[in-house]
Amino acid sequence: MTDFLSKLVDQRRRDVADAMARVPLAGLRSRAEAARADRRPFAARLQNAGPVGIIAEIKRASPSKGDLAPDLDPAALARAYEAGGAACLSVLTEPHFFKGSPADLAAARAACRLPVLRKDFLFCDYQLYESAAMGADAVLLIARILSEADLARLHALAAELELNALVEAATAAEVDRACQLGATLIGINTRDLQTFEMDPDRAARLAPPAAPGRIVISLSGVSSRADIDRQLAAGLSRFLVGESLTRAPDPATALRRLRGTKEAP
Repeated sequence: MTDFLSKLVDQRRRDVADAMARVPLAGLRSRAEAARADRRPFAARLQNAGPVGIIAEIKRASPSKGDLAPDLDPAALARAYEAGGAACLSVLTEPHFFKGSPADLAAARAACRLPVLRKDFLFCDYQLYESAAMGADAVLLIARILSEADLARLHALAAELELNALVEAATAAEVDRACQLGATLIGINTRDLQTFEMDPDRAARLAPPAAPGRIVISLSGVSSRADIDRQLAAGLSRFLVGESLTRAPDPATALRRLRGTKEAP
């Protein structure tokens, strides 16, 4: 891992230890089970989103850009994203570097009908039960911070909890790991997590061959319709977009422009 990732994951380990002291795993499991009946189909919604499927992200800050919208209203933004035709939502819940929270996820999900991805730095079973309990429909598993055994275990636990798992990769080896795992959702990050530099062609370059049920998502770096068109030409049609939508004066209109439509869905 990079120094930044190590620092962030170490902090999240401390956060999990604190959370476990407050809410033991046994209690969290019962809450996770209770939430199962309300799960929304994240992968299916993204698969059936049409020519361009966008996961629209709710993001207050980032380590590379600082504050993006520290005072944003997650419920209002979720409604705007739904009006603009988002296929799904992504909500940052990491509090120290991204200034997110489980409350952001809960508020966003309650305000719309879209499936919601919990975007955080997840490395243990407790966090998956926590994700289910807070109402997430999908979770992010970052290959770079997980051993092969941990990735396989968390991917299996997500399926058991009926959470879709988006496996994030940034290298050819990590993409291979995701494919060997049988991941349905594979996200390729175009941002280098060490330098924060963008490589807009990485997703197209590393995308695995098409396979039944597999959905490849380009993560980061999309801010205009030209960015979408470039990746469409390379065979990619599913995107996670955060910063440009969060900062847009009219997020619904900005989202429609990215999708190539002027009308509400």
